[in-house]
Formats: sequence, structure tokens, C-alpha cells
Amino acid sequence: MKAVVLLSGGLDSATALYLAKSKGFEVFALSFEYGQKHKRELEAAQKLASKIGVTEHKIVSLNLSGWGSSSLTNQDVEISQGHIDSGEIPATYVPARNMIFLSVAASYCEALGAQDIFIGVSEVDYSGYVDCRREFIDAMEAAINKGTVCAVEDDRPIKIHAPFINMTKAEEIKLGVGMGVDYSLTWSCYRGGDKPCGSCDSCLLRAKAFSEAGYRDPGLNKID
Repeated sequence: MKAVVLLSGGLDSATALYLAKSKGFEVFALSFEYGQKHKRELEAAQKLASKIGVTEHKIVSLNLSGWGSSSLTNQDVEISQGHIDSGEIPATYVPARNMIFLSVAASYCEALGAQDIFIGVSEVDYSGYVDCRREFIDAMEAAINKGTVCAVEDDRPIKIHAPFINMTKAEEIKLGVGMGVDYSLTWSCYRGGDKPCGSCDSCLLRAKAFSEAGYRDPGLNKID
């Protein structure tokens, strides 16, 4: 069994990577360079893919910075200090990012003859992104299976696995620790400097998750 795992290099995707491997899938990792300020995450993705021994790791280049609407891709807009309890969609939201990523993953999946895609999204404990909800994942799966030959003609539908959709990040970390996920290799900070800033949404969510899980974050220091 082959599976495509969306691998950003962060906590969620690293856990999804290990989970897919633990379920016996032959793993094909897929990462994206899309104009994000935290390209440092791609170093983490490469190290994770290498450590766990994926069959193939592709990094696809997409220039989403041209829209200029997200502080995550617009070099002229500063990443603001995080407010994870505000209930507002943060300025780091990249329009339709997961929709784009899942579409590319579906193409890769069909080309491989695979039927499984893993994505590490959660609608319980996240930044408020609309493309991290179960409703969206289900709609994307339905669309993929209306527009791929493997599903329409060959009766081989593609399944999107979102195993953490109803889990908190703390619960996810506990699961990952049990599987031996090397969280020291992961990168979460949106600012993408040499060391995590500790104040962006992603850093705050990470710190909260490790604290609630009762573990020390092994990735606080610089990735060598």
C-alpha cells in the first residue's frame, strides 16, 4: 500500500508521517516551497523524511507569494505577535493553501497508483484556518473522487486521512511520542529565523501543546 503524506516539517505533519508508516504504508512525502517566510521548515521535512526512510520525497515549488494577501508569504508584511485565543482568522492564513496542496497530492497519488493521502490538520486546536475543518476535508475528498480516473473509471477512490481532526495538539504529541516521533527535527516558527521566535501563532500553539502534554519541547534549540 502506498500513501502520500503532506509533510511541511512541523509537528502535525511529522506525526502524520510516522502514523502512516506505523500503519504499514509505503510512504511518499510531499512538501511545498510556496514563498513562505519559514522555508526553514523544508530543512526539517527533509530530515524527517530521511530519518524515517520514505520511498520518495518531492518538494514542489508554487509561488503563492504573488497574491500578497498573507503575512506568511508577503515579505513586506511583518508576522504579528500571536493571539491564539482571539477567534479571528490570523493574517498568516494563505488563501486556499490546503485546497491547493491536497489537489497536488491527489495528482501525485493517482500517478503513483496510490489511494491514500495523509494530512495533519485539526479543527480542535488550531489557528482558526477554515481549511483545517472536517467539512472541508470531506468536500475535498468528494471533489477529488469526481475528478480522477482512478475513482471514476477504475473504482479506486482516494481517501484523505486526517487522523488528528478531532484531537488537540497535546493529544497528538502524546500519540507521536508513543510512536517515537523525533520532534527535535520539526520546525514550527512562522518567522523562520535561526531560532523560534516564541511569539507567533505557531510558536504559541506548539508551546501550549507540549505544556499540556507534559513534555519538554526538544525542538526549542536551533536545528543543526
